[in-house]
Amino acid sequence: MFLDENHQFKGILHLLLHFGWTWVGLVSMYEEDRDRFIQKRLSMFSERGICFDFIECLPLIMYGNAAAEWIENAGKIFKVIMESTVIAVILSAEIIGLVPLRVMIYFFNYDNIPKERTAKVWIMTAQMEFTSILMQRPLPVDFLHGALSFAIHSKELTGFQQFIQKRNPNLKKDDGFIRDFWKDAFECSFSSNITDENAKRICTGEEKLETLPNSVFDITMNGHSYSVYNAVYAVAHALKAMRSAKLKGRRKMNERKWRRFLQSPWQLHLFLQQVTFNNSAGEQISFGPNGELETGLDIFSWVTFPNKSFLKKQIGKIDPLALSEKLLTISDKEAVWPLMFNQALPLSICNKKCPLGHSKIKVEGKLSCCYNCKLCPDGKTADQLDLDDCFPCPEDQYPNKDKDTCLPKHIIYLTYEEPLGISLAVIVVSFSVISAVVLRIFIKHQDTPIVKANNRNLTYSLLVALLLSFLCTLLFIGQPDQVKCLLRQTAFGIIFSVALSCILGKTIIVVLAFMATKPGSKMRKWVGKRLAISIVLSCSLTQFCICVVWLTISPPFPDSDMHSMAEEIVLQCNEGSTTMFYTMLGFLGFLTAVSFTVAFLARNLPDTFNEAKFITFSMLVFCSVWVSFVPTYLSTKGKYMVAVEIFSILASAAGLLGCIFFPKCYIIVLRPNLNKKEQLMKK
Repeated sequence: MFLDENHQFKGILHLLLHFGWTWVGLVSMYEEDRDRFIQKRLSMFSERGICFDFIECLPLIMYGNAAAEWIENAGKIFKVIMESTVIAVILSAEIIGLVPLRVMIYFFNYDNIPKERTAKVWIMTAQMEFTSILMQRPLPVDFLHGALSFAIHSKELTGFQQFIQKRNPNLKKDDGFIRDFWKDAFECSFSSNITDENAKRICTGEEKLETLPNSVFDITMNGHSYSVYNAVYAVAHALKAMRSAKLKGRRKMNERKWRRFLQSPWQLHLFLQQVTFNNSAGEQISFGPNGELETGLDIFSWVTFPNKSFLKKQIGKIDPLALSEKLLTISDKEAVWPLMFNQALPLSICNKKCPLGHSKIKVEGKLSCCYNCKLCPDGKTADQLDLDDCFPCPEDQYPNKDKDTCLPKHIIYLTYEEPLGISLAVIVVSFSVISAVVLRIFIKHQDTPIVKANNRNLTYSLLVALLLSFLCTLLFIGQPDQVKCLLRQTAFGIIFSVALSCILGKTIIVVLAFMATKPGSKMRKWVGKRLAISIVLSCSLTQFCICVVWLTISPPFPDSDMHSMAEEIVLQCNEGSTTMFYTMLGFLGFLTAVSFTVAFLARNLPDTFNEAKFITFSMLVFCSVWVSFVPTYLSTKGKYMVAVEIFSILASAAGLLGCIFFPKCYIIVLRPNLNKKEQLMKK
């Protein structure tokens, strides 16, 4: 009477997974058992990542002329098992399955086998039981120290041990079995058979069974005894049910029909399948739809002793009716392992587990349990052993140096507390002061010829725009917020539009002024304040409208860039509508191109109107800065992108300030003798 074999192998599978044993072997008793396992069970293990290094059959012990062949076959199998790196070996056999294994270990030595490979954790199925008849007692049992065995769930029955202890060959003289057992167990002979060569003394019949080591006879209730006990009662209940069954016409069987019924014992199967009863231990006994016993399995850990006795300690159980995650219950602390492992959990794996920060990589031509390890790629981590794949950290974290954990990213932005932010702020203030000083100089000397000759209003407007251009860069420093993001690019765009429109106006007026000096020229009416104001207002209002549409459709907003920097989160302003942002920059580029073109065409005008040369050079500097800005900006990451934009604004504005106004300041402040009308009229 046995449970469904599939339940037992599911239990073994869960046991292997529980201990992390993925590299195992299997030894069966018969070839048909091995073939059935390969066909029906192997895939179940493979799907859960369990690999078998070997699946072998134990050779049945042979005697006489066949002994030599057995030794040869057994030696090969012994070598396969012991030379394997497998530690966990499933032993799926019948009651006598341990006998050939013990004989093999007794006959063959470990001389050519590495010591670390000789210790195996044998996992024995419930069909097996340790038996040791007289001739088998010299065989070793120490290899079972640390083994695990399954057994059909059993429970101690009241009075069972007392029943066993009362067995006596003197009370059952006609029972040949008990007399043979007695002679073998106690190594004695009854007086009627004193010629027995194995007998060391005469059997009295008063020997005590409880004095025998459990390797010879176990008086406790084990799985096999419990199964036999329940089987007898199951058959009794089935016979009773069959006896009470009614035939057609609701008549009970008479003696003749009962005897005829018993001639076909297969008819008892139907009644056996329907049997349900509680045994004397209070447990319900019943059968499944396929006739299998509905019960669980107990798991035992083996401890052996030098006197060849052993102790089996229950450490867990299998409940086939439970959910998959609760099918196995086991206490790791109570398990005993082979002495070589010093009570540490053995690792039955093909190779060492991949360390933290590494993942598995398949080796061509080997089973999936055998693999190499590779370091996680940049941006990924492995915080557990033996991971199939590294995984990326969350967006706000990054892998540490060893790639075995994720660390929080640092939040960065250009601040006033760091050297770069302080340096840029000092430069901004310096250029702003210089612009204010230049403006003060021009206002103070507004009636001098050199100031009057270059359109004072446009000059003042240009200086104010340059001053504001320097100051607007301060919006780029510090933690981005809603106000800064809204004003940052729009202020830059509008202020630079004013500055460029002033330069364009100055250049156009220079050209028109030269053309107006020709006799009969109609350009005189275009030269004046109206034209300058029209140019500045039209260009500035166009840029202002672009910025208003931008802020209306999709305004800039504070954002965080978690991807451009591996270990840092960059706080920045998201430009919102990229189209409008580039439209604003495109308009600045248009003004720059027009101003540069007009200034370049006017560069050869008479020296009286030589401001066009300075404007041409200043626009050349301006264009060079912003052409260099594009590749530099695109190749920079993090807060340094903001620094590059600030530097470009400062450099281009400083270029305009220096090229256009420093030569005039030099004349006004250091060479006032040249700031006269007569000097300007020279050719």
